[in-house]
Amino acid sequence: MKEIVFLNKNIERWRETERIISSEKNENPDYFAKLFIQITDDLAYAKTYFPDTPTEKYLNSLASLIHHKIYKTKKENTSRFVNFWKKELPEELFHIKKYIFYSFIILLISFLTGWISAQHDNEYSRIILGDAYVNQTIDNIEKGDPMGIYKSEESGIMFLMIAINNIKVMFSVFLLGITASVGSIIYIFRHGVMLAGFFHLFFEYNVLKESVITVWIHGTIEIFTLIVSGGIGIMLGSSLLFPGTFSRRVSFIRAARRGVKIAAGLIPFIIVAAILESYITRQTEWNDLIKIGIIMSSLTLIIWYFFIYPRQTIKNAISKTKNYGK
Repeated sequence: MKEIVFLNKNIERWRETERIISSEKNENPDYFAKLFIQITDDLAYAKTYFPDTPTEKYLNSLASLIHHKIYKTKKENTSRFVNFWKKELPEELFHIKKYIFYSFIILLISFLTGWISAQHDNEYSRIILGDAYVNQTIDNIEKGDPMGIYKSEESGIMFLMIAINNIKVMFSVFLLGITASVGSIIYIFRHGVMLAGFFHLFFEYNVLKESVITVWIHGTIEIFTLIVSGGIGIMLGSSLLFPGTFSRRVSFIRAARRGVKIAAGLIPFIIVAAILESYITRQTEWNDLIKIGIIMSSLTLIIWYFFIYPRQTIKNAISKTKNYGK
């Protein structure tokens, strides 16, 4: 079947489905389940015979809308709080995985750019980090405590300052996406070159290994939340640039709601990173194996909750929805 024939045959049913799911009337979940099965069947056909076409993208969006409508109308046995962490947030994370990847690539490119620049300019770290910070760090290195900068503040005060600042950064990176993603991209790039300047300073004084093992105790989660923040910022900008089958207004509202939900979900991770930085990172005398264990635990949590679990959640939801409609 040619794509135009496929469209003409089903377009009226799709429009009717879109009208139903956009209405305020709460239909029986059984009815939505049947719609979902029909649309996913159409989507499977489009993926097979018309991949990467507007038809496939439209059906994918329509299937997503029905899926959310089902979970909105069906009764939940768990509390709203538990449901958010078990279903809502993982589902939203699944839908922005490509934007998280874009954000990571931008950060990686900016870090490499900063590192290469530092290799060719001895003053690069001072320009990026400031003379006061560099001088204090060099003084700590000469005293035999390269990471002493993390002991300069009382833990409680340090925690509050870091947590509040990083939450502000997260929302700033996200909201700057309204500038067609440009603001978010610049923010991510800026942090990447700063990170390069920071680590290159320790590289110059032959203490890179110690700095990496120490900083990534909190940096694993902290930098990842920055990457996700950049991802939702890029998503927000993309909703304006590439609205797809939706109007720009509808596309932007959908992206904004998704972004706010993910941003709220990032706050506990930011707080955990702030706790680690304020109370654990300063324990420079700890054995390297303990530090590496903390880093690997953080990395495992990130990989599981942000990538593996969302995929399993979507897969299980589709399976349950199909069974639910039979």
